[in-house]
Amino acid sequence: MNLLSPVPASRDMRDFIALLEKRGQLKRIQAEVNTDQEIAAISDRVLSLGGPALLFENVKGSKMPVAVNLLGTMERVVWSMGLEKAEELEKLGEKLALLEQPRPPKGFKETKKFAKVFWDLIKARPDIDLLPPCHHKVINENALNLNELPLIRPWPKDAGGVITLGLVITKDPETKVPNVGVYRLQLQSAKTMTVHWLSVRGGARHLQKAAELGRKLEVAVAIGVHPLLVMAAATPIPVQLSEWLFAGLYAGEGVRLTKCKTIDLQIPSHSEVVLEGTISPGEELPDGPFGDHMGFYGGKENSPLIRFHCMTHRKDPIFLTTFSGRPPKEEAMLAIALNRIYTPILRQQIPEILDFFLPMEALSYKLAVISIKKAYPGQAKRAAMAFWSALPQFTYTKFVIVVDSTINVRDPRQVIWAISSLVDPQRDLFLLENTPFDTLDFASENIGLGGRMAIDATTKIGPEKKHAWGEPLKRTEDIEERVDARWDELGLNDLRKEEVDPTLFGYVMEELLQKGTKRD
Repeated sequence: MNLLSPVPASRDMRDFIALLEKRGQLKRIQAEVNTDQEIAAISDRVLSLGGPALLFENVKGSKMPVAVNLLGTMERVVWSMGLEKAEELEKLGEKLALLEQPRPPKGFKETKKFAKVFWDLIKARPDIDLLPPCHHKVINENALNLNELPLIRPWPKDAGGVITLGLVITKDPETKVPNVGVYRLQLQSAKTMTVHWLSVRGGARHLQKAAELGRKLEVAVAIGVHPLLVMAAATPIPVQLSEWLFAGLYAGEGVRLTKCKTIDLQIPSHSEVVLEGTISPGEELPDGPFGDHMGFYGGKENSPLIRFHCMTHRKDPIFLTTFSGRPPKEEAMLAIALNRIYTPILRQQIPEILDFFLPMEALSYKLAVISIKKAYPGQAKRAAMAFWSALPQFTYTKFVIVVDSTINVRDPRQVIWAISSLVDPQRDLFLLENTPFDTLDFASENIGLGGRMAIDATTKIGPEKKHAWGEPLKRTEDIEERVDARWDELGLNDLRKEEVDPTLFGYVMEELLQKGTKRD
């Protein structure tokens, strides 16, 4: 049970599906559907309407049902973390921020906080399951046929069927420390798939080490895990803890693991399907193109080839999947939730940053709005530079808008007002050229290299300005209180505070997360 909330933090995807169904957030579909574009097209339309999670129970060419859109709304993301209210995500972030703290605790109160986090870490240690459900059925290499899996092909020009929400598990050949990531895998044959990962990711680093040692790299792919494990694997926080411990901290209890049948790796024991295989360093095949989160088809590139030797699965397994594309998509919902978890960690690393927001429409990482309590000239530029280097995922943030602490970073009207009224492009734009960049960003002149821009939309002080600025308009507290007191008398009690335009910055989505709003 997660200590932050009364909602059970289940280790089992089936329990989460049951929770969604109980709360009216799951739709079972018995009509036959095709994995080739049809499942993704149906799911995409339902997601764009804020609809329920979907369980396709009659999938053409496969005996496995397909679950999709489990995390298609903010409330479902919050539920997956074992929480009810979105505000509790920041409490979780505060807990993780304590683990980042580089100094000893000061005073009894801070020591008590550290002691509680230490106890949480003890409870978060993985458990070993001796009778794992994922080993109900074992299929050896001779009988293995990946074509029997309901691999979806989301877009017309995609190169083939894909696994999108599998946990790809590897282990450092020297230190034996595991890495758990969420990478796309493309079907190549009945027993092989390519894995698409960036060179900075843990799996790619493990493969490089294996190549230096002249060894094969063992790989396991766990499909159909509780979404909380997906969240943990997608959290690139620079703490020297494994993703299993992260998941345990998220859940308030240890993840149940079990050993693979043919390789020396551990996988979640309640996985629906597990694939076991190896990569021979240097063995690659063309991977792609595929529709990606930027809203375009990616390129074709050689990627490591995994040769699978074994598949295990639960009784009557359910296949979990998702798809990429221009937001809103499930990955965008995950990113907004992670945004809330990052906030306390970012504040600790850069104390001058009071708040920040990654708009969903900016792919949840391409543009950031940060607020500071300005104290000295040039501080906005310093804050932008610090933001770019604070966490690995901010390396690919193209635009940083810095505003005053009085601006609500989640209100696009306030942000646009600050840019329009406080920025002189000749003075307040700060450009960095030819920095390492996202290879999927086709707007860059050179793939893998790109520019960044910071916009100083703060009030200018000291030598930042050469003339007096106008005095801001502000009514006295006396008149505001007088109007408040007379509101009913004036017959205006049915008027409420004007809502923000929901067409910008995914504001409504963020408000759902911030307030923990639930459907009627």
